[in-house]
Amino acid sequence: MATISPTLARPATRNTPFRPTRPVSYYWYLLPIGLGFAAIVLVPFACNLFFSMFQWKGGLAPMQFVGLGNYTSLLHDELFWSSFKNSIYMIVAIVVVPTAIGLVLAALLFDYLGRQFGPRVASFLRATYYLPQIVPVAVAGVIWSWVLGAQSGAINTLLGTVGIEGPDWLGNPKLALYSIMIVLIWGQIGYPVVIFMSGLQRVDPELLEAAEVDGAGWWRRFRAITVPQIRPEVFIVVLTATVGALKVFAPVLILTNGGPESSTYVPSYYSFLNFFQLSRVGYGSAIATVLTVLILVIASLILWWQRASIRKAES
Repeated sequence: MATISPTLARPATRNTPFRPTRPVSYYWYLLPIGLGFAAIVLVPFACNLFFSMFQWKGGLAPMQFVGLGNYTSLLHDELFWSSFKNSIYMIVAIVVVPTAIGLVLAALLFDYLGRQFGPRVASFLRATYYLPQIVPVAVAGVIWSWVLGAQSGAINTLLGTVGIEGPDWLGNPKLALYSIMIVLIWGQIGYPVVIFMSGLQRVDPELLEAAEVDGAGWWRRFRAITVPQIRPEVFIVVLTATVGALKVFAPVLILTNGGPESSTYVPSYYSFLNFFQLSRVGYGSAIATVLTVLILVIASLILWWQRASIRKAES
């Protein structure tokens, strides 16, 4: 009887990779996030768009179809346009100023303090700058309400010790918006610092040292090496912070409640006001819809700008 070699007795497919008999679809792995996105974003947005076509006080009140009437009314609403004007100030306070300060602080921590005093000092300062980000908004609002208080606030008390009568920071229509901007800048600086320092980790230290040996000062190294190297992180910060600035709500509600004299209205707060205080659900839905579309357009423009910059850098 012929003997069978052990090598020949093994299955021929043992060492060959598994090949499925039919194509494998990976779309099933996207199903959970797709269902979550539909439940959290698409369905509420569709309901909001539907409600914006009606005049409705909410609850069991009758709904009167007005079509685009709510949107037409927005065109002639001074408070609506004033709230969007205030959003520009929010963008300055959340995007422009913190991003600029964050770039400088991250470069100083990485390129100077980290090398002079060690990475532990830089990490400690980075965590310190980020601390306001983890403070609950309600707690931060209470603290800043005390700091900016007109009668016994910390700032006015200090001014009083040198004979200066401090203003009503949150009660003066000319100062309230700028006071909120200060609070937002304080709370936002830590975010770009952390993101930028993470991006700087991939910068070769020898590149900075070589530039320093060649006589490049800190500012020139910052412009020629640091900023170009972390350009992707800058786009991320600008995108996320811009979206956050357009939908800012809690600081306005806690610090000024939209006042004084509607000087601190922003779109999200104005929508909330119409929804829950004025019982104009359809009008509030129209404001929220316009804000959503504006955020989508601005986010798309920022992403297009990022891709265009990448293509220009690669060409």
